[in-house]
Amino acid sequence: MKKRVIFLLLLFMGVHSTAQIPAGYYKNCEEKSGEQLKKCLHEIIDDHVDYNYTHSKKIDVWDILKETDRDPNNPNNVVLVYSGISTDAKQEYNNGKGWEREHVWSASHGPFEREDIPGTDVHHLKPVHSYFNRSSGKWARDFDYCDELVLYNGNGYDCYLNKDAFEPRDAVKGDIARILFYMAVRYEGDDNFPDLKLVNTIPSSTYPNNSPQYGRLSILLEWHKMDPVDEFEKNRNNIIYKYQKNRNPFIDHPEYVNLIWSSN
Repeated sequence: MKKRVIFLLLLFMGVHSTAQIPAGYYKNCEEKSGEQLKKCLHEIIDDHVDYNYTHSKKIDVWDILKETDRDPNNPNNVVLVYSGISTDAKQEYNNGKGWEREHVWSASHGPFEREDIPGTDVHHLKPVHSYFNRSSGKWARDFDYCDELVLYNGNGYDCYLNKDAFEPRDAVKGDIARILFYMAVRYEGDDNFPDLKLVNTIPSSTYPNNSPQYGRLSILLEWHKMDPVDEFEKNRNNIIYKYQKNRNPFIDHPEYVNLIWSSN
C-alpha cells in the first residue's frame, strides 16, 4: 500500500512538472522594463502555432481546452472558469446546453473574428457555462468591482456585474488579469490584427464597443497581486506551450507585470 501511495504521488508530480520554462526563453528581456520589456516579450511570444476554432479531424481548440483546464480531481471533466463547477469534458457546446469557449478578451473588443488568430489563441480561451459566455451580448463587458450578484437557476457563483463591467470570483481574479496582460503584449498591431491595450477607464462607456481596449488596468493590477499564480495556471501554461509554442510571460514571471505597467 505504501509503495502504491508513493507511486501515485510521483505520478502526480510528474504530470505537473513534465514541462518547464525552456532555458534562455526570456534571456533577451533581462534587465528591461516598461515599453522595452513589453516589446521584447512581444517578439518572443508572437507568431505562435494556431488551431481550428471549431471541431475538426485535426486537433482544435476544444481538444486543447479539455487538456489545459482538466479537473485535477476528475480527468474526465473540465473546470468552468467563472462558476468553478467541474463538468463533463465531452459535453462541449451540446446545442447550448454544455460548456463553451470563453474569450476572456472579448472578440468585440478588437474587433476580431473568433476564427482569427486572436480568436483561437488558447491562452485567453477558457471553458465556461454557455450562460456565462462573455464573448457577446450583455457579458461583453470590462472588468471591475461590481455589486449585482450573478444568478443562474437561483444559484450565485461569487461573480458580480453592473451595466459596464463584470467581476469574476476571487479564485480566478489573478488568472483573468494575467490572461489580459498576455493579450496586451501578444497583439501589438503588427500582424494585421488590432493593437490591444489595457486602460484605466471602462472603454465601453467612453469608446465605441469595438474599441481594442480593456479596463480597468488598475483593478487588474490589484487582482494580479491578490490572487497569485498557482499550479493550475502553471500546468495550463506548459500545456499551451506544447501546442502553440508560446508562453504567458506573466505566469512564468509575475514580476514582469509591475515592470511594464507601473513604469507607464
